[in-house]
Amino acid sequence: MYMLYELRIYTIHEGRMDAIQQRFERHTLGIFERLDIKVADFWIDQTGQPKLYYVVEYKNMEDRQLKWGTFVQDPEWVEVQRKSEESGPIIAKIEEIFMKRAEFFMR
Repeated sequence: MYMLYELRIYTIHEGRMDAIQQRFERHTLGIFERLDIKVADFWIDQTGQPKLYYVVEYKNMEDRQLKWGTFVQDPEWVEVQRKSEESGPIIAKIEEIFMKRAEFFMR
């Protein structure tokens, strides 16, 4: 059972929204799957802000630290990030919000 949810909010540099979406679609989600990082859902801002939102599920903070630490050091990810940012950075800002499901909403 998942007990920790991480909402990740990415503010994207101007003109780079396609690049972030392609990177997730073509590479990042596959790496996540290989590393057992479970993404619950993704959203793209519809108010005109260059933002992408997604939620990742973990058993606890230790599970998160282990999996995320493995991800950021993964050789495939390091190369994908390097190549995708050859023409400049994609992400201007990352916000990480850690949450647990409200007990009154448990299903």
